[in-house]
Amino acid sequence: MDERNIDIITEDIKLDGDKLLELKNNNEQFFIMKGRRKTYHILTYGCQMNEHDSEKISGMLTSIGYEETDDEKSADLVIFNTCLIRENAELKVFGKLGEVKGLKRNKPDMLVAVCGCMMQKQEIREKLLKKFSFVDIIFGTNTIHELPLLIYNVEINKRKSMGIVDNTESIYENMPKQRKYKYKALVNITYGCNNFCTYCVVPYVRGREKSREPNEIIDEIKTLAEDGCKEVTLLGQNVNSYGSNLDKRVTFAELLYEINKIEGIERIRFMTSHPKDLTDDLIKAIKECDKVCNHVHLPVQSGSNDVLNRMNRKYTREHYLNLVEKLKTAVPDIAITTDIIVGFPGETEEDFLDTIDIVKKVEYDSAFTFLYSIREGTKAAKMENQVPDNVKHERFERLLEVLYPIILDKNKQCIGKVFPVLVESFENGKLTGRTEHFRLVHFNGSKDLIGKIVNVKITNVKTFHTEGEIVE
Repeated sequence: MDERNIDIITEDIKLDGDKLLELKNNNEQFFIMKGRRKTYHILTYGCQMNEHDSEKISGMLTSIGYEETDDEKSADLVIFNTCLIRENAELKVFGKLGEVKGLKRNKPDMLVAVCGCMMQKQEIREKLLKKFSFVDIIFGTNTIHELPLLIYNVEINKRKSMGIVDNTESIYENMPKQRKYKYKALVNITYGCNNFCTYCVVPYVRGREKSREPNEIIDEIKTLAEDGCKEVTLLGQNVNSYGSNLDKRVTFAELLYEINKIEGIERIRFMTSHPKDLTDDLIKAIKECDKVCNHVHLPVQSGSNDVLNRMNRKYTREHYLNLVEKLKTAVPDIAITTDIIVGFPGETEEDFLDTIDIVKKVEYDSAFTFLYSIREGTKAAKMENQVPDNVKHERFERLLEVLYPIILDKNKQCIGKVFPVLVESFENGKLTGRTEHFRLVHFNGSKDLIGKIVNVKITNVKTFHTEGEIVE
């Protein structure tokens, strides 16, 4: 793909009614002639933000006459919704694109689109343009709403198209969404991030932090409840700082109280919660709002103050431990989960032992653990004293040797107790669901229980899941 042959959209452009109608009519003619709808397949990489973006993409495609398929080989449109947090995700995308190249060769009318965080980085776009010239459409995190226009340019104007905006203050409400589940839903409350942790690319690819208006969030969740949704997860890179840029300031705690009033919603979750902005008012709201789950995902990243300072996390280990104490005092059965990075530049053995110490003190219910990897464009990538890989791997194993027994012991404390479980799926002959503490539970039952909340008595546990039986 040569940039000279691409329609490049660099402003927020809405697809006008005439073009949208032409695109829909074009797809209807395809349906009449072929006896089937045009199909799409989305490959989603990364976090829940990307999962929700894919729901929006699905909604837009359905609105213009496309139909989803699980078979990428037969799809008329294949979309890669990409992640940039870790190099491994980037490599997976390029590897899969190599596979799709063969499909495109045998099926030249297939459209291939790449979107998401990777496309917000110019050097990665340039690599994509050079290595995968068969890609028809490129768009970023700030131009999802322009996808119909980009498809129009390719299908009607026969021009490959790119839609990239580095940053925008706009939030596009009421975009159609094809929800993956009816009984639970992801709801954005903020977009972007202002924290600039030195290891993270998110502020550079998703832009500055923007909060949605509370009435828009409330209306969306009320609609979900009317449609049978029981659980909502509020999403933001830092939900605790919600409302900071609104003309009429509304705090995250105040938002929780309002959502808690919505009839039909039975569970409220949120992530991610930044320690520097977790207030006493928020802890009070978690305690007082009966629908807010007794679970907080509170990323610590490191137990060392020196490392936290180099990470630009803006809190100390003492502050973090104080927050944990406040949470456990307010909500004694609260589950606390976390993220931990091992081998950040300059991490000494003493720093690592501080992380081990904080794991022992907090006694996490679960944790996402990562080996630090260099991400170009971040300050950490340029730091001296990069930790050798063999040291990172050795420390990582030592961390798991401490962490896993704690998680298993936490699960063992659940044996014999009964928990309400939202049934999410039927896998390998068993139902699977989660408690409000986000513990995974497997148990016997019929498929018609999916989407319902049932009482389950825990009878056996493993490190990463529990097992139980339904009780009346």
